[in-house]
Amino acid sequence: MLKSNLEIVKDPIKNRDSSNKYKVGMVSLGCDKNRVDSEIILGNMSNDYIITNNPKDADIILVNTCGFIESAKQESIDTILEMAEYKKTYRCKLLIATGCLTQRYGEELGKLIPEIDIMLGVNDYNKLNELITAFINEDKKSLEYVNYSDDFINEGKRILTTKQSTAYIRIAEGCNNFCTYCIIPKIRGKFRSRKLENIINEAKDLASQGVKEIILIAQDTTMYGTDIYGKQNLHELLRELSKIEEIKWIRLLYCYPEELYDELIDEIGNNNKVVKYIDIPIQHISNHVLKLMARKTTKEHIMDKIKMLRTRVPEIIIRTTFIVGFPQETQEDFEEITDFLEEFKLDKVGVFTYSQEEDTAAARMEGQIEEEIKKVREEKLMLTQKCVSEELNKLKIGKYYDILVEGYNGEYYHGRSFEMAPDIDGNIFFKNNDNANIEIGSFVKVKIIENMDYDLIGVVVNESCK
Repeated sequence: MLKSNLEIVKDPIKNRDSSNKYKVGMVSLGCDKNRVDSEIILGNMSNDYIITNNPKDADIILVNTCGFIESAKQESIDTILEMAEYKKTYRCKLLIATGCLTQRYGEELGKLIPEIDIMLGVNDYNKLNELITAFINEDKKSLEYVNYSDDFINEGKRILTTKQSTAYIRIAEGCNNFCTYCIIPKIRGKFRSRKLENIINEAKDLASQGVKEIILIAQDTTMYGTDIYGKQNLHELLRELSKIEEIKWIRLLYCYPEELYDELIDEIGNNNKVVKYIDIPIQHISNHVLKLMARKTTKEHIMDKIKMLRTRVPEIIIRTTFIVGFPQETQEDFEEITDFLEEFKLDKVGVFTYSQEEDTAAARMEGQIEEEIKKVREEKLMLTQKCVSEELNKLKIGKYYDILVEGYNGEYYHGRSFEMAPDIDGNIFFKNNDNANIEIGSFVKVKIIENMDYDLIGVVVNESCK
């Protein structure tokens, strides 16, 4: 919309929609766990405000920030500054910042960006409506809420921001691992599981809204239940979730390899609704670097767990992430990762360069690696994985998959098989030669006819899987 077409309102917070409600727009940054927070915030606000996808139409703009690594912090600051400009040009009169960045740098952020009117930490979202009311009625700014509670977990009604057929469910908050590169325990607090019945009720509510795939997330999903039930209880949670008729797929992310246990592996293998896919954040494979990272595992243990998964669940798809350029990482350490990928040929791999984060043990280590070396290692590792991915994708030609349909561009439909998590693992593009109507959010059977580096091309078939 051109500026000349805008109706500039001098005091827009006093000018409500015809329904007598203010409009709220949100920008959510960072990980899937942050996304869940954003959806809970919107759910809490939905009765009193109108949610809009266009910040130009919003009387109130909320930015849910990420503060995990330097690039995420900078994106959060840039986004807040961008939204602050909407106070000058469009309807916005109230700018709110929440999330990990405000939790970590609340005082500094308030001084740096005085345009922020309300700022909340990661566990203060229940105070939001009263603070907005106070601002509207009294012009009262509130920047002091930046402390987390180790006993609190954000729960409640959600407004989904994902595609209608898929939703994330956070099963725990916080982390007890204290890896030397990670600030999350200081931001989010100690590990604390949600009650099983609360998770089941949330999944039932999501299923009633048309969700067919639920993705379980936490900082460490394999530790679910240890704090409130005295044992690892993820396998029992999977079993209960699978009883919800409308749910077709249950996907697991963030399963630390050292905490994978027999009952969980058996449940993945035997439960038809649990997709044969697991995300295990390895981060490195050199014992030298794993020790520096304070990871609670070894190269040998990781390799044994991967072999075990592939033996007991032969069709399992394994995804992981690596950090390159960690302090004191030698060329030999790095080459251990490339050798590992070439030998084990993991299905899905993400690579990140190490970010030196203040208040972490790794930031104070000697032997920090130059950014140029980090980038070279990242590119080399991604090239190694690109070749692995292309090799694996070639083997899929001629195979049949049930595909969750997510979109149509006028020529090709696109969707995902059980082998693909949303946004990170690629897509399957396919044509419908029968010209029958295909609904977004439905499942169709597709035969793969062509491979790309990370995506696949197929065609709809009416045959059964072979």
